[in-house]
Amino acid sequence: MHRLPILLLAIIALLFAIWAGLLRAGWSWPPVQPDLAAAHGPLMVSAFLGTVIGLERAVALDRKAAYLVPLLSALGGLLLITGLSWMGAGYLLALAAAGLVILFSLIVRQHTAIYTITMALGSLAWLIGNLWQVAGQPIYIVTPWWIAFLVLTIAGERLELSRVLRLSNRTIHWFVVATAIFLAGVVWSRFNYDTGTRLTGLGMILLAAWLMIFDIARRNLRHRDLTRFIAYALFGGYIWLGTGGLLWLVYGGVPAGPLYDAVLHSVFLGFVFAMIFGHAPLIFPSVLQRPMAYLPSFYLPLIFLHLSLVMRITGDLINNIPLRQWGSLLNGLTLLLFLLITATALAQGSKNQAPDAAPPKAPA
Repeated sequence: MHRLPILLLAIIALLFAIWAGLLRAGWSWPPVQPDLAAAHGPLMVSAFLGTVIGLERAVALDRKAAYLVPLLSALGGLLLITGLSWMGAGYLLALAAAGLVILFSLIVRQHTAIYTITMALGSLAWLIGNLWQVAGQPIYIVTPWWIAFLVLTIAGERLELSRVLRLSNRTIHWFVVATAIFLAGVVWSRFNYDTGTRLTGLGMILLAAWLMIFDIARRNLRHRDLTRFIAYALFGGYIWLGTGGLLWLVYGGVPAGPLYDAVLHSVFLGFVFAMIFGHAPLIFPSVLQRPMAYLPSFYLPLIFLHLSLVMRITGDLINNIPLRQWGSLLNGLTLLLFLLITATALAQGSKNQAPDAAPPKAPA
């Protein structure tokens, strides 16, 4: 099955991204190759998250050619891990992003809606960010575009899943306004980094508020077991999105250092990985065509994610290097724990499934 090898390559990229992140945080462990620490961002955003998102879209479209998108980003990740060609990896990741733009163009043509357009804009942001990287722009210029890729993709997906609530035109209007402010800030950050990132932060706060108020997850907090776990994961992520936005709004265009670390990891770890933890029961059964059991231990990595990130962000804000380092180490261990529990849940789900039963659908 071609889905599983691509997913495994994405997980390998995640593991090396964790390793690279710990090197960047100051842990003196031997790198696989000298440039591994510098590859942390592209490995996490493009080789792991880009591959997973591309794979999810390919599965949804059910076209063989669509699998070229996650395959290209996964191969780009391998070049980064081995250090064979930084430029070659950049081109592969840019091609993967261009492929995702094409996939979303097809999706928008088939079904034009606010949520498909939002996700398409996210794929375009990924392409622009990767092109800036290939052009040799500083990483702080690239990161607002990478953030836009993930925020818009997730926000579009949540808007799509909230259709069952029959949201009013006024509610959708406020979503568009928040998204427009966010995108305007990302674009403006290329011309005036300080003003642009502050505006981006405002947009992130508004999107987080919209999601907390109108997302279907708010109603699911009253449910039990897996449905409630997903809702808690999503709400925690929205709080971190708002936190990252607040930090950018207050501190503006910080190109490096502890405050830069605080903004980025509030979004990339707090928001994005809380979304991954919550959406895993949706993504893995869909991609692997295997059921996934609900385990109460799902809460462990979610709790550790928040606690370790509070530790890390606190270290950033008070400039306490040891606190930040230990927080980063616990971040990495939390992601490993998530992978372990996810594998256990998949194994348990397959064990419990009747021989001819179809994989059950997870709640939104």
